[in-house]
Amino acid sequence: MSDRPLVLIPGRINPRVRSRLAEQFELVEVADASAADCDPDILQQVRGAAVSGRFPAALIERLPKLEVIASFGVGYDGVEVKAAAQRGIVVTNTPDVLNDEVADTAIALLLNTIRRFHFAEQFLREGRWEKEGAFPLSPMSLKGRKVGLHGLGRIGMEIASRLVPFKVEIAYHTRRPRADVAYTYHDSLVGMAKAVDILISIVPSTPQTNGAINSEVLAALGSDGVLINVGRGSTVDEPALIAALQNGTIAAAGLDVFADEPHVPQALMDLPNASLLPHVASASVPTRNAMADLVVDNLISWFDGRGPLTPVPETPAVR
Repeated sequence: MSDRPLVLIPGRINPRVRSRLAEQFELVEVADASAADCDPDILQQVRGAAVSGRFPAALIERLPKLEVIASFGVGYDGVEVKAAAQRGIVVTNTPDVLNDEVADTAIALLLNTIRRFHFAEQFLREGRWEKEGAFPLSPMSLKGRKVGLHGLGRIGMEIASRLVPFKVEIAYHTRRPRADVAYTYHDSLVGMAKAVDILISIVPSTPQTNGAINSEVLAALGSDGVLINVGRGSTVDEPALIAALQNGTIAAAGLDVFADEPHVPQALMDLPNASLLPHVASASVPTRNAMADLVVDNLISWFDGRGPLTPVPETPAVR
């Protein structure tokens, strides 16, 4: 084996990550995070990892020389950061480079959900415009709406800035109020849901956020309410959401993320008031390339002795 650092790739990852890493490092690729198909002696030599998805504590334990885990994405809940921190292992993610793309998708999903553009295009493509006349008027509009952001981090701020020209009122709920914005702060999610009629969720998966959008929050949002989720599927109680959409507790929902991806409940797919995307908020070639480059650049910077570029808060740089 060469003296270049050995980097592990567990499971699938963007091809650009693999091709760029191969220029700088020795690579070992395994089918999944169990690494069951890998020689234990090789795992003993792994010093870095690039991952898109799960990196459990059980795998960390099998890598005694591991120094850094570069995660593909802003969210890194699949990586056991506490186990990594206990070993002094740095974890990095890919913030900022996808903020604009996700924010653009959130606005597009919101408009599509309210104005039913997907169904209108389908109507045209099926030849029904010519045969049946005009597409039915959309029952809802963005005009005069009050929007509440569940989360106001980097992406939340970009979504808010895009909402301003639509002349809607903007509020937000986070653990603590921000001093640098003039948007209305609510100290509880239910309280914000009562005050708005559109709820956009863009929070990571944490014990505090999992299942946070439940039947109580949906009831507070009301019968004219719209839910948009471009954060994590675990944030929403899916059975409660399905019931709320079926019985008119809320008017509509636009979802890019789901609790058990890629599985989407058939009950959701059957709903005419649900706009559904297959987790594509950051899925453009330019944005995914930028994410891939940041994964690789974090590893290069670490092994060049310059430290990580974007360490996550739980595992700050140790050098």
